[in-house]
Amino acid sequence: MDWKDEAKYLIILIAVFLLCFFLPVGTERFDNALMEALYLLKWYAREHVILCLIPAFFIAGAISVFISKDSVLKYLGAKANKILAYGVASISGTILAVCSCTVLPLFAGIYKRGAGLGPAVAFLYSGPAISVLSIVLTARILGAEIGIARAVGAVVFSVVIGLLMQLIFSKEEEERVENGGFLMSGGGEDRPLWQNFLYFFSMVGILVFANWGKPDETQGLWFMIYSYKWLITGIFAVLFGGILVLVLKIEWWKVLLVAIPTFVLSLVFPGDPLIPFSFAVIGISYITSIQEGAGGEWFSTTWEFTKQITPLLLGGVLVSGFLLGRPGYEGIIPSQWVQSAVGGNSFFANLFASIVGAFMYFATLTEVPILQGLLGSGMGKGPALALLLAGPALSLPSMLVINSVMGTKKTVVYVLLVVIMSTITGMIFGSFVH
Repeated sequence: MDWKDEAKYLIILIAVFLLCFFLPVGTERFDNALMEALYLLKWYAREHVILCLIPAFFIAGAISVFISKDSVLKYLGAKANKILAYGVASISGTILAVCSCTVLPLFAGIYKRGAGLGPAVAFLYSGPAISVLSIVLTARILGAEIGIARAVGAVVFSVVIGLLMQLIFSKEEEERVENGGFLMSGGGEDRPLWQNFLYFFSMVGILVFANWGKPDETQGLWFMIYSYKWLITGIFAVLFGGILVLVLKIEWWKVLLVAIPTFVLSLVFPGDPLIPFSFAVIGISYITSIQEGAGGEWFSTTWEFTKQITPLLLGGVLVSGFLLGRPGYEGIIPSQWVQSAVGGNSFFANLFASIVGAFMYFATLTEVPILQGLLGSGMGKGPALALLLAGPALSLPSMLVINSVMGTKKTVVYVLLVVIMSTITGMIFGSFVH
């Protein structure tokens, strides 16, 4: 008998027993935190998994199968033109209005396909941090100076953090490139560029417009797009169906067997888009899973991303809800602690705002009303910017997934860079704006 191993097991057993023995079940705050964890998990499952996360999985799978390794290496590889690589990665968020969790499958797709660590991390940060709607909403509700600072800061952050990550892990990245540490399957070399473009254009269109949030004002361009979001999404879906037939060579009648019931369900349930959307996802999954060649490989790769990422995300959302609750509701950590810690423009206030933002889960655009309430409660503008720069780009669920993609060491460094740069930027901004 190995007494060292037995001693470790005994310590763990005692620790678990003591945790169970002193579990504060029945106390109002603990019970409320448990309910908030479940409420947040339910809200995330309803609002983000079907419309947001699943399309992202399919896009990530398509990146791995249909985009050639040479193309990724040419434009986003470690040896690619730095201006082009970081330029493309840093402005991607203006197109993808996604949260920190939805961008993860896309990040995993391009990183495993051969993108350099720097450009991939720049994309990872910029995806949820920069979107036209979020910048406009921030400027309109929180003030022009915070809106401009957020836009500039997010673009600069994505490039600087990407370059620093590439520099810090340059040796590991060189070994990764030499050893071919990326997916070798697929490639899309025999497919015309215009087909790949339309293929991804249709899927990104579905992802973006299906999740187009309702603006505060009931007029203007953003509201007009929101009013017709499902019509626009439907147009992209028709284009996508045509691409399945032309590009993946799926029989047209199989696509119609999915498209017609989906259309009928959208008419029967006009107020619940999750029903027709779910049917479409199930139908597309089935007809691609039984398809030989590229279609089957696409579904298989998509499923691999789903298995890898989904459990970590849901577990992370559950823990995040328990600790910090939902917007407007408290978890185990009292909101008064947060409000009292982010007043003024001290180093601690900015650091605390960055850390809270990094661990808390923000759905797309929800950070703006949350900050509006915190600013009204005395939060300084420096910590507000720090939270804006750290919050949308990170969350506890996203950290768990990032760790599974690029390892613990790189994840820790990435999180520290985001927190440190957000803290410093918040202090500088707060010293000029009061």
